[in-house]
Amino acid sequence: MPPSASAMDFFQLFVPDNVLKNMVVQTNLYAKKFQERFGSDGAWVDVTLPEMKAFLGYVISTSTSHCESVLSIWSGGFYSNRRLALVMSQARFEKILKYFHVVAFRSSQTTHGLYKVQPFLDSLQSGFDSAFRPSQTQVLHEPLIDEDPVFIATCTERELRKRKKRKFSLWVRQCSSTGFIIQIYVHLKEGSGPDGLDALKNKPQLHSMVARSLCRNAAGKNYIIFTGPSITSLTLFEEFEKQGIYCCGLLSSRKSDCTGLPPSMLSSPATPPARGQHSIRMKGSMSLICWYNKGHFRFLTNAYSPVQQGEAVRLAFADDLSSSPSSESMTLVWVWNVCISDIGYFISHKPNKTWQQVFWFAVSIAVNNAYILYKMSDAYHVKRYSRAQFGERLVQELLGLEDTSPSL
Repeated sequence: MPPSASAMDFFQLFVPDNVLKNMVVQTNLYAKKFQERFGSDGAWVDVTLPEMKAFLGYVISTSTSHCESVLSIWSGGFYSNRRLALVMSQARFEKILKYFHVVAFRSSQTTHGLYKVQPFLDSLQSGFDSAFRPSQTQVLHEPLIDEDPVFIATCTERELRKRKKRKFSLWVRQCSSTGFIIQIYVHLKEGSGPDGLDALKNKPQLHSMVARSLCRNAAGKNYIIFTGPSITSLTLFEEFEKQGIYCCGLLSSRKSDCTGLPPSMLSSPATPPARGQHSIRMKGSMSLICWYNKGHFRFLTNAYSPVQQGEAVRLAFADDLSSSPSSESMTLVWVWNVCISDIGYFISHKPNKTWQQVFWFAVSIAVNNAYILYKMSDAYHVKRYSRAQFGERLVQELLGLEDTSPSL
């Protein structure tokens, strides 16, 4: 990207105009069919591309303001923004929100529960694949997307009880060196079949299915995938190894699928061992490492050799590494991989429909990925925007406001 590239240029690597134009067409189609069925709406006028961009900009603005309702922009209260409010009236915004669709109607061949948002997810994935080349080490995990922590800290217990639980889970494969999200997988928690409640009855099977889906484009590239206890499995790691994917996972006797692993390494002795004591069991390229440091930490890996010149691989799981097995070869740091994975700028707008929740979470990821690419580009050396400033600049460009320096 050139040094003059704007926030909008980076965002449109993932959400280009052709995708936005399709939203315009589908929204107008849905509005037309809705009115044919339920009666004419005299206040509705077909939405245009500039209006669709402004509509997205308004909702994205809730990620930087941490405002629970996008309608607060027009409220005159603490979260109001007169400059943004003048671009579109609240009544017009609410009309677009009422009819907004990515896919207006289900085709006869469609059976997927997320058919209304799947084309957008596919387009987003294509953009991620073409715009970024990840590092060798990557992480599989569920990002923390439940609620904005500011809202949780200020709302009442009654407000918390009123909020509906999400009917889906979102998993990602993420580059550990930059935080760029490479792959998204959405799992519905309702319905029957492989994507519904039947699969949830077997958690290890579900998590293995999630891992396979997230790594379906990673075969043969010698990636090293870090996993949490819910995914770590000897069977899965051996399957990935045959595909040229190597793994390192934190193991839990309670959460992990421990089939095929020696029980003696999974049980804790009655007398706690000395701090820093460790043991290793190997089978071919697979290693099970148990290390004690104020508790038992177990790793399963086929990505690294557990010994080098007779010394165990150094396992850094705490700030105090004095009691860790020493080695100059490699450091496996699970916490380091997870700490980079938190995304602090999810859109706060909370629609009731599941497909819309998925859509706005996906847009949040697109904005965060756009900022990561911006920081890696020459444009960052021209205007060093923070993440919040980048989001504010993107909102202004989507709304067609003139170029001004972010106020944050």
